[in-house]
Amino acid sequence: MERQPVSSSSLASVGYDPASETLQVEFVATGKVFEYYNVPQFMYDRLLEASSIGQFFNAEIRNAYPCNPI
Repeated sequence: MERQPVSSSSLASVGYDPASETLQVEFVATGKVFEYYNVPQFMYDRLLEASSIGQFFNAEIRNAYPCNPI
């Protein structure tokens, strides 16, 4: 999955696979990448459109979807 850089102090890049509804997130502080599963396309779209990507991620995605480090 290809990730794109984002303008955020906490997230370095994000990527999305609509077929599997998998979101990849790379964190600035650690450089680690996590995959979040069963994330609908509209949530990914809202993430990219958010005025604060980090705040939206923490409020709407971080604890709402299962995830694993990769």
